[in-house]
Amino acid sequence: MKKFLALALAAAMSLSLVACGGGKDGAGSSAGNPSSASKPGTDVSTPVGGDSDFKVGAVYITSQNDTAGYTFQHHNGITTAMKSLGLDPADLIVVDNVPDNDDTAVATAIDTVVNQGADIVFGISFGYIQPMADKAEEYKDVIFSHGTGYMANDTNFNNYFGRIYQARYLAGIAAGMKSVELGNNSIGYVAAYNRQYAETCSGINAFALGAQSANPDAVVHVNVIDTWGDEAKEKQAAQALIDAYNCCVISQHCDSAQPQLVAAQNNVFGCGYNSDMTDQAPTAHMTSAIWHWNVYYETAIKAAMDCNGDASKFVENMGGNAYYAGLAEGFVDASPLNEAVAAPNTKAVMDAVRELIVSGEWDVFSGVKLSYNIGEDGSVEIVKTDAPLMSDGKQLVDGQPVDMDPEIVPAGGPSVDDGVIKGSMNYNVAGVIEG
Repeated sequence: MKKFLALALAAAMSLSLVACGGGKDGAGSSAGNPSSASKPGTDVSTPVGGDSDFKVGAVYITSQNDTAGYTFQHHNGITTAMKSLGLDPADLIVVDNVPDNDDTAVATAIDTVVNQGADIVFGISFGYIQPMADKAEEYKDVIFSHGTGYMANDTNFNNYFGRIYQARYLAGIAAGMKSVELGNNSIGYVAAYNRQYAETCSGINAFALGAQSANPDAVVHVNVIDTWGDEAKEKQAAQALIDAYNCCVISQHCDSAQPQLVAAQNNVFGCGYNSDMTDQAPTAHMTSAIWHWNVYYETAIKAAMDCNGDASKFVENMGGNAYYAGLAEGFVDASPLNEAVAAPNTKAVMDAVRELIVSGEWDVFSGVKLSYNIGEDGSVEIVKTDAPLMSDGKQLVDGQPVDMDPEIVPAGGPSVDDGVIKGSMNYNVAGVIEG
């Protein structure tokens, strides 16, 4: 699974600010001047000053002022949810530009938002996982919610993620149909990681299966950059895919719009991620697999507000400590198709497959493959064929590729379990080539 990073520092406000369960443990300094506690490479919010009794804290991997990508979409989701719930936007406490490979920085960032009065703290990067878990134990009267992770407790700490692979399948359809139109079977994919994480691996696989449903001969070349948010590496990786494999479409699982900009510069096409990137690359970008994070954030903030002074009720209010939703709940989707650059009839095919997934009749990683018949009037017939879901015969174990049974799901079999998609998928489907 999109993505995961770290936080920063700032000074603390007084302990008189109250969380869902009461006053917070731990004291801060430099009240009213959070920048005095910052360090190079980190940013902090201005002191909160809204009228709401309830305050929301957030730790971001990049800037809250980003105009596209991962942090942008999370920040937009939180602010949209707060507005819907009638909360003052001034009561959002943000520490941003926090790397996810520095547990000390993450922990300090959490201390900052807690000491400034946050009732619930959202950490959006996978790498924040251990500090989030530790701080949930330290601050029992504060609620902690971690994006893309797997740790949780039964009281004040949960995790949240979604079936983004469903949206990636839809984006893959756009890529496959474009490759057919262009007569070029080579598609590129800039990936933060691949088989090291089930999130990235399942996303690559779902995108490839979507592309192959429209173009059975499509090959997805994956360039792994080993980081979530390095724009220079994202740019270089996209260019290398075009230069080495003549890729006609560039997709991505990384944080910025750089791969889409590179696609535009090379007169090829693209499928972005996290947010709609058509504004960044209007001559190239077709669609993005996107998150409607506000769907979750509104649910979580409402559940936290309903604690009525007892943070230990949060997980109960959420109905469990792991939130996982998809197309059916409106949590993920493909962004509006840029029909000016997409192949003809792409939207009709994507809409038909979306309806099939939302109905629960079919899901991506099953032993049933899709193909499409398009009528002269643009109508779409989805053809379902029982066929085994096949891997490339390798899986990653302890960092090393080892042989595996290439058949993942037999012909006609049900989709692989959620636990595999979220936690243990470490193989690529046939037609994916890394390197």
